[in-house]
Amino acid sequence: MSTTDQSPAETFTEAQLDSHAGINPVTGDAQENHGYTSDKDAYLRRLKRIEGQVRGIARMIDEDKYCIDILTQVSAINKALHAVSIGLLEEHIAHCVVGAATESQTTGEFENIDAKVKEASDAISRLLRS
Repeated sequence: MSTTDQSPAETFTEAQLDSHAGINPVTGDAQENHGYTSDKDAYLRRLKRIEGQVRGIARMIDEDKYCIDILTQVSAINKALHAVSIGLLEEHIAHCVVGAATESQTTGEFENIDAKVKEASDAISRLLRS
């Protein structure tokens, strides 16, 4: 299929293809892509929304709002942060852990997969404690 036959969504620039392949479009050097890279904008939007909620809580305290109302907003922020955390964890498992497993099948070196699984387990443990 030629470029002219492709829909706009199917047409990629060379920089986009290099970025997907793990090549920095500015330097031409190899770069590590993370599992969340494709959803980076969505994560940033969510975090900016959470940041706004935190500023709102500061304003509520400054305006001497009712403590239960403030605690309700703190709870909402915690829930939003946990959603971001779970999403990042899912991306880590789907991209980093699976990638390490695939690579280990090719190379026969299994230490990297053990390290990625340990990272995921440690992250889960930290999330459960929070």
